[in-house]
Amino acid sequence: MSPYSFKFAIFLIATFVMTAGASDAKTLKNRKTSTAQARATPGPAYSTRAEAMHFADDLASRRDLDPQWVRDAIGQSRYLPTVALLMQPPAKTFVKNWRVYRSRFIDPVRIEAGARFWLANQATLERAEKEYGVPAEIIVGIIGVETIYGRDTGSFRVMDALTTLAFDFPASHPRAAERSEFFKGELEQFLTLQSRLDADPMTPRGSYAGAMGMPQFMPSSRIKYAVDFDGDGKVDLWDSPADVIGSVASYFKAFNWQPGMPTHYPVSFDTSRLDMDALMAPDILPTFSVASFTAKGAVLEGPALQHQGPLALVELLNGPDAPSYVAGTENFYAITRYNWSSYYAMAVIELGREVATRVRSVTP
Repeated sequence: MSPYSFKFAIFLIATFVMTAGASDAKTLKNRKTSTAQARATPGPAYSTRAEAMHFADDLASRRDLDPQWVRDAIGQSRYLPTVALLMQPPAKTFVKNWRVYRSRFIDPVRIEAGARFWLANQATLERAEKEYGVPAEIIVGIIGVETIYGRDTGSFRVMDALTTLAFDFPASHPRAAERSEFFKGELEQFLTLQSRLDADPMTPRGSYAGAMGMPQFMPSSRIKYAVDFDGDGKVDLWDSPADVIGSVASYFKAFNWQPGMPTHYPVSFDTSRLDMDALMAPDILPTFSVASFTAKGAVLEGPALQHQGPLALVELLNGPDAPSYVAGTENFYAITRYNWSSYYAMAVIELGREVATRVRSVTP
């Protein structure tokens, strides 16, 4: 599950290159290629890093793992400059744009792939919805946004990515120390899992952040929420659509998905009594009752006026144009627990709806 901000910045760079003049684009391409090649070359193994080896010994002791096995796994891991680069914070000039972000995910390729995935796994999706209360379109939306239904699950060795981010998280990041500790925890979870499964820790590949499989679960999420939904005695997030579907549904149930509740409602504003500062203060955390929401100038209609539970005002920036707004429910907030971005959540919702529409159009 990747940070929206960096991916979107990369998208804008790519757009600039495509629209630049031919000679400028060629020069920039050559420069970027040589830089990328240098950054793609793995750095030294972590066996030479005293702090990494100390961590390995401490981990083995705390988790009752084979000390040499842990030292070998961490020691074989290589520093990946590309991974460190991808975690750099975006430039200060970065401006979010929901319409551009949306266009990256709501496209014919994902919609058609999603329809095929849905039709091939319809019975499993129905079973997951019955057992966990999570609609098929949300599950399908997640898998489509994350990996285009398994088409792109990542090419980095998970050990390399996690070890790089545990010990060499970019110091320029405003939360570098906190994030480094997070990835040390994920490295610990991953090695514990691989030891329990008697599996080679150097084999799995995933994203630059160490997320794995079709649903891009981090190791801690794999341990907490993944389920053996096909009943074959193992959890396979790469090649078992049933396990992937069940695991995504399990994740959302754990984060308080409310069966039958919409994710959001349309909202407009009564400018004569609008208190935008108060409405925006809780960010995307649902806080307002319908009465307190509308008292601050938000205008709801139809079913939204009968909503039971808290609401949040969700703002989606559109670059230089006016922002888009929706009234987000607890289920909208639940989607942001998968990736902490309202843009991501809305992309999941809208992709799922588009795929559902496509499935209905080809189903008798």
